[in-house]
Amino acid sequence: MSMRRYRIVHTTELVYPMAVRASHNELRMTPVNEPGQTTLENRIRVRPMTWSQVYRDHWGTHVTSMESLAPHDRLDIEAISTVERSELEAPGDPLSWSDLQQDDVQDRSFEWLMPTHRTHAGPGLTELAEQVRSAATPRDAAYSLADRINDAMTYESGVTGVHSSGEDAWEERRGVCQDFAHITLGALRSLGIPARYVSGYLAPTRDGEIGHTATGESHAWVEFWDGAWLALDPTNRTPVGVDHVVVARGRDYEDVPPFKGVYSGTATAWLQVEVRFTRLT
Repeated sequence: MSMRRYRIVHTTELVYPMAVRASHNELRMTPVNEPGQTTLENRIRVRPMTWSQVYRDHWGTHVTSMESLAPHDRLDIEAISTVERSELEAPGDPLSWSDLQQDDVQDRSFEWLMPTHRTHAGPGLTELAEQVRSAATPRDAAYSLADRINDAMTYESGVTGVHSSGEDAWEERRGVCQDFAHITLGALRSLGIPARYVSGYLAPTRDGEIGHTATGESHAWVEFWDGAWLALDPTNRTPVGVDHVVVARGRDYEDVPPFKGVYSGTATAWLQVEVRFTRLT
């Protein structure tokens, strides 16, 4: 069975042109523990910080809530994680379309079927979903959908904004991993397939040398319900496995941002983010 162990260093620098009086933030930078993934170590350092507390949100994500109450002109965050990833067993037999229509599945999956602003299926996503509705099973439809999205979309940053929806990105046929995920979620949910947004990291080099450090970035992909949660990475068209590290899950990006908050001070700030991956085994 294939296994990887990584050290991931995620740094965030927020610089203000003038000192702010206080800031209040939430950090989602702690990888989850679950079958196939074990977080052996996680440390989060914040400067300056007055106090913090840790809790799990509604979706099961590990959240660090913190405040910096003294005047400061920059905020530095460093999250260091050591994560071990291993392959999971192959999925079982696929569900049928009628299986997904069962009342108990619909009730349990309500939040994963509900459209949001970012995943609402307008005319474009509805037409996209209709292209795969005739697939033999929901699993076949999901895989075919991911292929179609990857074929049609061009990965390009700067095309969509922080509030863009999957429908917006699909109209442009361009976007980043966040947009690929929102497009996929909107189309899957319009087909009645429960689906959720996954935020985490993707190793920048596959099968890299042990001890090698490379610069990566946060990544987003999708999981859909087929008797168990199965993962899709429509951005890269590659299986989700030992090179993907899960940090958070939710209905869309709004539920999982690595860093969000408010501060009292000038309206502008400069943000710099870096993610470094080191393969340990």
